[in-house]
Amino acid sequence: MTYKNILVYLTHPHVDAWNFKSEHSVLLESRLPEAKVQVCANSKEFRDKLPDADAAIVWFFKEEWLVNAPKLRLIATPAAGNDWIPWQPPENLKLSFGGFHGPMVAESVIGAILYFLKAFPLSMTMQEKKKWARVKISQQLQSLYKSRITVLGFGRIGNYLGRFLKPFGCNITGIKRSEITAPDYFDAIDKILTTDSMESVLPDTDHLICALPGGMETDEILKPSHFQSLPKTSFLYNVGRGNIYKESDLVNALRTGEISGAYLDVFAEEPLSESSALWGLDNVLIQPHLSAASPQYLELFVEELAGRINVGDLD
Repeated sequence: MTYKNILVYLTHPHVDAWNFKSEHSVLLESRLPEAKVQVCANSKEFRDKLPDADAAIVWFFKEEWLVNAPKLRLIATPAAGNDWIPWQPPENLKLSFGGFHGPMVAESVIGAILYFLKAFPLSMTMQEKKKWARVKISQQLQSLYKSRITVLGFGRIGNYLGRFLKPFGCNITGIKRSEITAPDYFDAIDKILTTDSMESVLPDTDHLICALPGGMETDEILKPSHFQSLPKTSFLYNVGRGNIYKESDLVNALRTGEISGAYLDVFAEEPLSESSALWGLDNVLIQPHLSAASPQYLELFVEELAGRINVGDLD
C-alpha cells in the first residue's frame, strides 16, 4: 500500500532527539517518493489536518480521534510498547510500533554493566580525592568474560541484548513466555527457557537484564523470593517497564545485600518521585527512561518505517 498524505505529530518537551525535524521529513519523502509529509507543531493542528491523512506518525493517538480520520490506514509510532496506543484498531487500520531500539538499549546496558564491574564510581571518588588507590580499586574489579547473563523478556530488544553481549564471552539465557528457536549467535552453553523455568536459572545468574513489556501479565513478576534466589554478587538491569516488581521489594534487596546493585531506566511511576528511596542508594544507577535515546533515534525510526512500507510489511 502507498501512503500519499502522511501527517506527523512527534514533539517532546525534554528530549531534543525525539522531535521530528525537517531532515526527517526529507529523509521520509526520499524513501517514499509518492508521499507528502506534513509536520504538525501541536495536537490541535494535527487534529485539524487529520481528515485528509491516510497515515499518521505520532507518540500517542486517542481512539476518539478516529471519527475524524475517515481515510486513515496506518498509525505509526517510534515507541516500542503500546502504552500510548493501548486500544485495538478497526480492521482497516494498521498500528506500527518501533523495532529499532535494540542496539541503543544494548549500548546502555553494557555501559551500566561496565560501570559496576570496572569500579568506575570508586575510581571517580578516588580521583576527586587525588588518591592513587590501586589496591582498593583492584579489589573491586570484575570481568564480563564467562559471566552468566539472564535476559528476562527475550523479544526484539532482549535478543539484541544477547547478541551484543555474546562477543564479551558471556553465557546467555533468554527467558520468554513460549519456546522459540535459539538465535544464530547462541552456542552450546546458551539456552532459551520459558518463564515457568525462570527460578531454576536465577541462582546461576550474574546479571539479570529485564526487558519486559508493561501490562497485567508482567505485573510484579519478580517477587522477593526471586531477589533472594539471585547470588549476592549479582546485578539487576531494568530497561523494560517498572511494573515488574514492587519498588519496596527491590529497595530491600539492594539495602540488605541480596543483590549487589541495579541499573534502572524505567519505573512504575515516572518521573520517579523525589521521595523514592532509590535515589539515596549508592549501589543504584538511575537514568530517566533514556536507554534508547540517541541523536539518530528518529533517523533509525524513519528508515525502519519506510522499509516496512516499501516491502509491504504493513499491508
